Amino acid sequence: MSPLAKVQPSAAALDSVDRRILSELATNPELTNKALASRLGLAESTCAYRLRALRDSGVITGRRLDVDVRSLGYPLQAVIKVRLGSHSKEHVEKLYDDLAATPGVIQAFHVAGADDFHLHVAVEDAEALRDFVLQHVTVHRVVRQTETQLVFELREGPGVLPRDPA
Repeated sequence: MSPLAKVQPSAAALDSVDRRILSELATNPELTNKALASRLGLAESTCAYRLRALRDSGVITGRRLDVDVRSLGYPLQAVIKVRLGSHSKEHVEKLYDDLAATPGVIQAFHVAGADDFHLHVAVEDAEALRDFVLQHVTVHRVVRQTETQLVFELREGPGVLPRDPA
């Protein structure tokens, strides 16, 4: 099941303390529970309980390590747009699963519009990008067309949580 298909907690269910916890963690995800509690003026046990509740309810969905892919030998990034020739649920889900599990894929988006999928990938060079498309994307019978766009630069947006500018 896709993350968006899961039952999402209501934004109204989050109170101001939950939102402050999320905002602090968005600014500094490495904060210890003790440091987080201190910043928010909460007891450590209360803060730990709130964090556990945010995880259990699906508001916090995991932990993530961001790595500079260039330092790992993958300096070329691209977005590959994929259009399908047929759209049966079975084919779409199988292709999505296959694409999202392919090494080199940073993110896989199932989108509405002229394209069906957008893949954000990182590879070694132009030849590896060509091989990626030919060996992992166009080999699927359901794929009708691809379009590849090079990424010159990537910047993270601020997201939806207010962040402390410190």
